[in-house]
Amino acid sequence: MTSVVPPSRTPVSVPAPAAVPAARVLSRVEDGERLPALLWELGPGWRTVSSAVLGGGIGPRTWVLNAQVAHGYRRTDPERHLAALAAAAGASGPGVGLLTAADVGGRARARDGGAEAVVTSGVSVRSWAAAPGEGGAPQPPGTINIVALLPAALGDAALVNAVATATEAKVQALLDLGYDCSGTPTDAVCVAAREPGPGEETHAFAGPRSLWGARLARAVHRAVYEATCAP
Repeated sequence: MTSVVPPSRTPVSVPAPAAVPAARVLSRVEDGERLPALLWELGPGWRTVSSAVLGGGIGPRTWVLNAQVAHGYRRTDPERHLAALAAAAGASGPGVGLLTAADVGGRARARDGGAEAVVTSGVSVRSWAAAPGEGGAPQPPGTINIVALLPAALGDAALVNAVATATEAKVQALLDLGYDCSGTPTDAVCVAAREPGPGEETHAFAGPRSLWGARLARAVHRAVYEATCAP
């Protein structure tokens, strides 16, 4: 359950939106196919929460990579593959790596009040989260990948809250597009937020009615909508 948070008596200082870094577009040839990727070089001072195969969970991260792979991807070492791609691009330190078979060139980017979301999307294989049957079967690379960046310091609970907010916004966009689904079985998400400075208060909430949660939700909704409806 997401709480509606009353205004804080002590305002939380928020850095300028310019603190959000832009993604660099990479290109490589793999198995005879030219494949793009997006690399965010965050540098020090950022924490992420992610469901990614590489660098998932919560912790300080210096880069985020969203790499397109060929349909029929069969490698069984995606963590090693992503780490090698990031190193080849000059990224160093701990990072987050996501894979997708969706067209990275058809990505969509949306901003709202300093919050930014970049989405790569393909919905050829989609379903409802609470589908009948047992899980456990091997899955192909993620199809709807969400990378969001917030120029604000969030506590651990707020980071988890931000993942829920981004997921809610994704489902809302899919329903607005007329899709009868909650996503694909392999969707992935990464939310990056600044580490707090000395004595800086962190935001305790990132639900859809909080300051940064509302901005995040609108940015993700628009990016998912645009990426998914693109030809």
